[in-house]
Amino acid sequence: MPLNLDEVRRIARLARIEISGAEAEKNRDQLNGIFGFIEQLQSVDTDGIAPMAHAVDVVQRLRTDAVTETDRRSAFQAIAPETEAGLYLVPKVIE
Repeated sequence: MPLNLDEVRRIARLARIEISGAEAEKNRDQLNGIFGFIEQLQSVDTDGIAPMAHAVDVVQRLRTDAVTETDRRSAFQAIAPETEAGLYLVPKVIE
């Protein structure tokens, strides 16, 4: 269903966009082109085709989930102002 100029002006007003007559005609042609392409896509028979998340069947290369750093928690807590039971103590900020 192609758009007419009144519909394009109404869409522009709803979007709070000020457009001139020439811009309205240009936008009408562009929107009608987009709608035509959508109709063309909808006419394709997609029965039996599974939805895809990506156009190309890609697999992420993941590294193994292994610890690469030594545990330095005790060194970090040694320089902290206050700690208790392995936790950092901070001043209360919410009453």
